[in-house]
Amino acid sequence: MKSWPVQDAKARFSEMLETCLKDGPQIVTRRGAEAAVLVPMTDWQRLKRAAKPTLKELLLADAGRGDLIIPPRGGMRRRGSRILA
Repeated sequence: MKSWPVQDAKARFSEMLETCLKDGPQIVTRRGAEAAVLVPMTDWQRLKRAAKPTLKELLLADAGRGDLIIPPRGGMRRRGSRILA
């Protein structure tokens, strides 16, 4: 992957886009640190699909799907259990 300083990426965006489409993802740096990546649309769509689990995968997963809070039993009286005098 080629690295482009942000100033070059702005000034030569068309060239960076063509390089991305021809050679793959291009890194944009800001003050020497990696800041962003320009990727072809087909790669982006593949990454998005890979990041989302299917419903089947979610249902078959061993990990819990959320915290279920169950109150302790017997702590509250039932509505119909009052005795009228």
